[in-house]
Amino acid sequence: MKKVWSFGLVVVLVFSLAACSSGAKETTVADNTKAEDSTTAEVNGEIREHHWISGVASPKDAVAFYFIDKMASELDARTGGKMTIDVYPDSTLGDDVALLESLGTRNVNFVVQNPAPEVNLMPKLAIFDLPFAFQDIESFRAAIDSEELMSLLRPIYEEGGYKLLGFADQTFRVMSSNKKVEKIEDFQGIKIRTMENKNHMALWEALGASPTPMAFSEVYTCLQQKVIDAQENPYATIASSRIQEVQDYIIQTNHLVHPIVMIMNLEEYNELNDAEKQVIAEAFEAAKAYGREMADKQEGEKLKEIEASGTEIVPVSDELYAACVEKVQPIYDMVAGQVGEELVNAFLRK
Repeated sequence: MKKVWSFGLVVVLVFSLAACSSGAKETTVADNTKAEDSTTAEVNGEIREHHWISGVASPKDAVAFYFIDKMASELDARTGGKMTIDVYPDSTLGDDVALLESLGTRNVNFVVQNPAPEVNLMPKLAIFDLPFAFQDIESFRAAIDSEELMSLLRPIYEEGGYKLLGFADQTFRVMSSNKKVEKIEDFQGIKIRTMENKNHMALWEALGASPTPMAFSEVYTCLQQKVIDAQENPYATIASSRIQEVQDYIIQTNHLVHPIVMIMNLEEYNELNDAEKQVIAEAFEAAKAYGREMADKQEGEKLKEIEASGTEIVPVSDELYAACVEKVQPIYDMVAGQVGEELVNAFLRK
């Protein structure tokens, strides 16, 4: 009877261990290997192996690439190579929209891009379409770093299935044109290329211009052939695309900030333990600072490069800036209707 009892006890223990094993949660990392039980990892606070992929639509000399590349090097250094990111620039893994979709299915693990392509999926990100909201880039950075604004933006991304890590930027978007603009009437009738964005188009209509949405790949040729008169982008984009070769003036409108967001798949982020989340947060802060440093550096360098080409840089006077702000006030009501007054007030720091 003792032998039978002992055998029965062993059987019970074996099945109990099997049940515990089957109930443990496994976490799948980017290379499809299985990590240890996540509960144990959280208790121990261990950094596990994570080898991730990031796609970027921008080229290697753009702030978006510097931003994620710095994130990759920081993670590698801080974890002794346990957490790595392989970065693929130049739309190698798809354009901005395709990358966002791939992030949702975890075919890529980090995405860095301007929020504009995300508005169709997360309409409240139209908050970034508020024109002439900031007169200097430091004011924008203070707003976007504030917990008040971030606490409103995080749920927007989470509803879309993404984890918002935070923002760098490519400073401001400015206007290039073959017509000199020095007063509000000078905008009248200018055919300007915009993105396919109703708020951007409404901005230029309010100023008196004629917005013409088209793919950016067509802009140089259309400017050259005088199909359009103008376009708008950050200085670095203008210079790298040689827009100054077919434009006589850069009008320093600073009409919109060009933010650059870094996001992860929310489900994947939630599978990380506390130690891993902490190192991601620390690496991100270093990457953000570096991205902004590069943005400021590029703005100065690209502005000189454009000016050296013979394109005239036209400052916007206080009078013209005030006139632009007055003209675009209906856009504020339009955007507030899309995103809500609370988000607008947090963005403007009211």
